Amino acid sequence: MIEYNESEQRMVLKLVYYGPAMSGKTTNLLQLHELLPHEGRGDLMVLDTTDDRTIYFDLLPFFIVAPSGLKIKIKVYTVPGQVRHDATRKAVLQRTDGVAFIADSQLSESTNNLASFESLENNLALVGLNIDSLPLVIQFNKRDLKTVVEEGDIHRTWGPTGIPVTMASAINGTGVVETFSLLVDRLYDKIDYRYRLADDHGLEKGMFLQRMISVVEREGDE
Repeated sequence: MIEYNESEQRMVLKLVYYGPAMSGKTTNLLQLHELLPHEGRGDLMVLDTTDDRTIYFDLLPFFIVAPSGLKIKIKVYTVPGQVRHDATRKAVLQRTDGVAFIADSQLSESTNNLASFESLENNLALVGLNIDSLPLVIQFNKRDLKTVVEEGDIHRTWGPTGIPVTMASAINGTGVVETFSLLVDRLYDKIDYRYRLADDHGLEKGMFLQRMISVVEREGDE
């Protein structure tokens, strides 16, 4: 559901971080926002709900300007994880262009992860989106804790889905940029297929992803 205005040469993309309550969705966005150069980010907006919250920010000014003049902006959102906020989750998912599913690596949270992923699939269908064609990555967060699912077991479970899986400790900043970069990479393929970014706008994938380099370098300097 890409927002595209051909006459104004403007495109706005929406990415959503989804997952069970307390899995680290908000921590991912807070870390990502902190890692971005100040001139490349908008204000962090917080919408509080009971026991959870939705946050979002824009990548500003325009994340990328293609050689053709096409301006591309990216908006990044989280959704509340609590089941009782399902209506909010559906509202935030509307018109999303990509999803990062943040799973909790703790052994005790395996059932919640599966239930949350099922709710993602159902809610996407309810807002008219197909999970099979949507750019999607899975991050297993909280790898710094002791009682976590073995990485091999994670890959055996999720590998057959074909969905890329990353490991992270968002509270330490580990895996945050990698997850976002992977999602943006998959997003490019979808946009290029529909809007011919490389052929009609001179925007190759390497150029599209180049804006992430300064973020990665800054993370490495922490």
